[in-house]
Amino acid sequence: MSTRYRTQAINDDGGTGISRVPAGLEVAVSNPLSADADLTRSNPEQLLALAWATCLNATAQAIVKGAHRTAVRVEVELQDSLSRDGYEFAVTAFVSAEGKDADAVAALAEAAHQRCPVSRLLAGSETAWVRTEPWAGADVA
Repeated sequence: MSTRYRTQAINDDGGTGISRVPAGLEVAVSNPLSADADLTRSNPEQLLALAWATCLNATAQAIVKGAHRTAVRVEVELQDSLSRDGYEFAVTAFVSAEGKDADAVAALAEAAHQRCPVSRLLAGSETAWVRTEPWAGADVA
């Protein structure tokens, strides 16, 4: 196996401070559970949602080869873990495709989920799902 790309991210502030890519992106973060959470800052839930939405939709676009528009919306919930101490993420990706019926969108969602590297990272998780939804335009709320 050959490495196609490598990066790293560093956080030495914890849940409030800065997460950064050396010589690159810096993201101000805040713990959403904190009483004084700064909601203008990002958090791991949002970053996970962005990563999966971007990866899964890029994969869907590679599959359809630009023949039509696709969109992915990801919801992330932070929940109390029932099986171990602490919290866990529950993540759901919603895939849609312009002008495609439910069966075609379901087939695309499954194919993209099988190929997407973030989906592969989440494979086997009991708290990650891929669903479909009707096309609502590029500005899915």
